Amino acid sequence: MELKEYYKIYAREIDSKIKQAITEDKITSDVTTNLVLAGKAGSQKLKAVLLCKQECILAGIEIFKKTYRLIDKNAKFKQYAIDGQRVKKGSKVLEVTASRSVLLRGERTALNFLQRMSGIATMTNSFVKQLKDKNAKILHTRKTTPNFRVFEAAAVKTGGGDFHRLNLSSAVMIKDNHIEALGGMSNTMDLLLRKNIPYRLKQKFEIEVKSFRELDEVIKFGRGLVEIVMLDNFKPAQLKKAIALLKSGKFKIELSGGINDSNFAKYQQKGVDFYSIGALTHSYKSSDFSLEF
Repeated sequence: MELKEYYKIYAREIDSKIKQAITEDKITSDVTTNLVLAGKAGSQKLKAVLLCKQECILAGIEIFKKTYRLIDKNAKFKQYAIDGQRVKKGSKVLEVTASRSVLLRGERTALNFLQRMSGIATMTNSFVKQLKDKNAKILHTRKTTPNFRVFEAAAVKTGGGDFHRLNLSSAVMIKDNHIEALGGMSNTMDLLLRKNIPYRLKQKFEIEVKSFRELDEVIKFGRGLVEIVMLDNFKPAQLKKAIALLKSGKFKIELSGGINDSNFAKYQQKGVDFYSIGALTHSYKSSDFSLEF
């Protein structure tokens, strides 16, 4: 899915989340702005400049604009950079023209989206640039901030990564706790083989393995059912053998578990299709922007 399509599909949810953030900040009850900019002073038009204060991959500029438009549909913008672009420290990213009261009330909420999304996109892009196999993909996980996933996933895509499971309805992914709950991999495979699984689910059918014993079970019984096998917390030294076994069975391969910027090079192996990295959405650092009047 391309980012434009994603934003279209999730437009209603995105608007809802932004409105929740605006409500959370109680912008109509901004006692400071109401005090110092009472009456006509608050309605006077002003141009503010969005500045990048550290080099990063820009992500969320459309969310920044949408935040202000949901506060004031007459807000005007002049844009100098687009999402996915690397912007340098000190760069002018955008100009926004609105009343002084609107600019002040919406400032922090709009910046919160932009700073976090740009931080995620920047970290994602760092992994993408390190990829030795340009056909492999960097994926997000569901280790996201509650009620912020729709923005975090978009930021990963903006940074050059790709979408994974956006929610529990997106695809079948049988993980270790499912397997443990069923009494082990043998019981799990036996159950799956006895079920009449719809074709639409088989198209995105993934199972996690944590050992070569589990891997053997999946290779033996999973052909025609399992599309992707996730090698979870396999050591770099174990990967070559595991990948060879899976490729002989024509499975796609995903690596997950403990991958970070310092060890990513050790985990990269020919034949891996996907690297799912939880750190993209739970250990990123927000990028620094400011709105200058």
